[in-house]
Amino acid sequence: MEASCDSADSKPCGLGRRLLACLYDSVIVAGLLLIAGALVSPWFGGRQALRDPLFTIYLLAVWFAYFGWCWRRGATLGMRAWNVHLVSSNGAPLGWWRCLLRLALAWLSAALAGLGFLWA
Repeated sequence: MEASCDSADSKPCGLGRRLLACLYDSVIVAGLLLIAGALVSPWFGGRQALRDPLFTIYLLAVWFAYFGWCWRRGATLGMRAWNVHLVSSNGAPLGWWRCLLRLALAWLSAALAGLGFLWA
């Protein structure tokens, strides 16, 4: 599985486009998390929600739902804006477990100052 710049040929996409797509998606995810948090905030006690592990799990699930749903269809909104598409080796859509692994590795890469993104 790799990110390509054109769905017709699976030419690997450059780092610049990938990072710009990440920037777009980070804005979308921030908005989704704000809305998701506001929807359940009354049940979690407002400011105390940030200390509640269930609230954190809920926000992580919302985050994963966005990326998983988009990746299973080939691209996130940010990826579509920069004409970046996910292409699997056999042409099949990504499975949910593959999406979860991809998101976990993206978080790990970001935690390591983006080293995984540079490697890609």
